[in-house]
Amino acid sequence: MITSFIRIKRKISKKCATWVTRRLFREQRITTGANLIAVGVPIVDKEPGSSITIGRNCILCSNDYSNPIGLNHRTVIRTLASGATITIGDDVGISGASICAMSSVTIGNEVMLGVNVQISDTDFHPIKPEGRRFNKNSADIGTAPTIIEDNVWVGANSVVLKGVTIGKNSIIGAGSIVSGSIPANCIAAGVPARVIKHLDVIEA
Repeated sequence: MITSFIRIKRKISKKCATWVTRRLFREQRITTGANLIAVGVPIVDKEPGSSITIGRNCILCSNDYSNPIGLNHRTVIRTLASGATITIGDDVGISGASICAMSSVTIGNEVMLGVNVQISDTDFHPIKPEGRRFNKNSADIGTAPTIIEDNVWVGANSVVLKGVTIGKNSIIGAGSIVSGSIPANCIAAGVPARVIKHLDVIEA
């Protein structure tokens, strides 16, 4: 049972982390909506000439007590090149996930990113073997926009690779590697992720 002292300590810690995170975002000219909450301070790097936008009522979890199964590391939000964009919608929850964009990563509203999820739009290194270790030529490094639509839940330790779209309302099972696009209203899991069930969704 959590004592009153620990509850108070965590509440104060959350307030402090939220204040520091908002200040960090202002210094990097990152646009955020109202009611941003940070549990622990995330790692955020914005390359000059790129943009990061975060919507309303988002929570960024970067402390091991913020999730029942703990985090491997703080939440990471990072652009890697001038012109890159990361757009995160409203009511998004992120638990120690890494989001990296060389060109474009878009995350819709009400998305849940589980513990240690990785999302990127780039291969980070060239496929061709010649000089791979030191080749930073963007023309040799594969990139493609990555899109996660509204109300998607990406399970813990999953990896979402470049060029993928995950459709609205879908669920990605824990530990999956998503290398191809996933349709709306389904559950997908595995390595590589495949649709294993379709969801009955009542549209409003």
